[in-house]
Amino acid sequence: MPLQRSNTADKIIVDRRKRHRNSDVARAVRKTRDRLSQQPGGLAFERELLKLHARSIVANSATIPFIIVLFAAGSLWLGADTGILAWALVAVAGYIGLAIVARRVQTAAAAEMSPAVIRRTLLAGHFVTGLAWAYLAALTCPACQPDHLSVAKAVFLLVAMAATAIVASSLRGSLLATFAVPVGVYAALGVDLWEPLGVLMVTLLATALPFLAFVARTMNRSALMLMSFRSEMDALVAELETAKAMSDEARRRAEDANLAKSRFLATMSHELRTPLNAILGFSEVMAGEVLGPINSPTYREYARDIHDSGQHLLDLINEILDLSRIEAGRYQLNEEPQALLSIVEDCCHMMELKARNKGLRIIQDFEPSLPRLLGDERAIRQITLNLLSNAIKFSPTGGEIRVRVGWTAGGGQYISVRDNGPGIPPEEIPVVLSAFGQGSIAIKSAEQGTGLGLPIVQGLLALHGGEFDLKSKLREGTEAIATFPAARVIDGLPTSLPLSRAGGH
Repeated sequence: MPLQRSNTADKIIVDRRKRHRNSDVARAVRKTRDRLSQQPGGLAFERELLKLHARSIVANSATIPFIIVLFAAGSLWLGADTGILAWALVAVAGYIGLAIVARRVQTAAAAEMSPAVIRRTLLAGHFVTGLAWAYLAALTCPACQPDHLSVAKAVFLLVAMAATAIVASSLRGSLLATFAVPVGVYAALGVDLWEPLGVLMVTLLATALPFLAFVARTMNRSALMLMSFRSEMDALVAELETAKAMSDEARRRAEDANLAKSRFLATMSHELRTPLNAILGFSEVMAGEVLGPINSPTYREYARDIHDSGQHLLDLINEILDLSRIEAGRYQLNEEPQALLSIVEDCCHMMELKARNKGLRIIQDFEPSLPRLLGDERAIRQITLNLLSNAIKFSPTGGEIRVRVGWTAGGGQYISVRDNGPGIPPEEIPVVLSAFGQGSIAIKSAEQGTGLGLPIVQGLLALHGGEFDLKSKLREGTEAIATFPAARVIDGLPTSLPLSRAGGH
């Protein structure tokens, strides 16, 4: 019953009914990704994009003003008048004002931000800097070569447009707000449209503006998708951490409940066995009429039934206690050099009468002269008896049980017990190997058992560092193989291993 309470608590902690939860999360992530790749995100994404734009403006606040100063200095060196200095001051002042606005947006609390108002404010700042560029586009220089001036202004406008497209890509429409007017002014006042060179420069600027606007829009979408993926990743990481914490807590509770159960059963040996021994002793005395005859045959039959039932219950309690001690780590091995052949042969002789009563033959196929094995004699004997008992239970009348002992391919030793019973379906093998587990065919055709024999075998082999393997085919029988590792062979290895035995078990 403690296990049932543990499982109930476990279900309260982790809802195991949601088997496809991970696939549902993956579909939700893909749906969100597709939605975000087609349209702008929500209010939180707008605020994050505005802050990203503000950080970019502040971080690059000296880039474009530095380019402006270089252009003004170069123009003066080429013979431009002082009007170019006035333009440079106006342009630098415009970008300083934009940087101040961006700094305020960057330091503002996200919850207090109004994306629509901030967006309009930033676009107005970019428009103001665009007026400075329009001033440059309309600027004339009587002492300069007209063709050289128009080309220089067009090239500089292209450089400024490209820089703005990169720096201000997080704010949609910022490039057009900045350079739509300067390009128009350049076409109207800054170049001679009757000259082929003028037409070429205007065409270049008119083509570059939408192209760079497209590039900026693509970078904006990439930034939006990056933020959405980061948000989804953070949510998934938080969800995984929560699930892991819940799973760890559920496992801890299950382990504590199982350990408490195992400790309880392991300490109840005396309290459970003492009354059963009394029941067995008194019922045996009554069935044997040791203290006098019993006149009623029915009472004698009842006494035998009480003895048989008590013996079955005692066997069940012994198996439960053994398994509980193994699970609780309280099963102590008394390791000594053991002759595996002798132990298995004794077990076969012990089970011979039971097999003969059912019309079964036990065939011994032992490897000669096996060296000694370091192990617990009681545990090895129990492993062998459990495997033989299972084989006798599941073998049909007139069948045979083949017991083999020999070398493994790795230099260890093994015990193999094979029967020709009904076999076990492959999907039921994990059930058979679990505590109290029984296959459907076994329940219908074999003697009733506790379902603890094979789990005890697995536990005892694990204490020896060995392995247990169960091979079965329907209507062909079952083979149980208990393998002890080579590290437990203490008298040395043979010069050559028989391949038919070592690899074929």
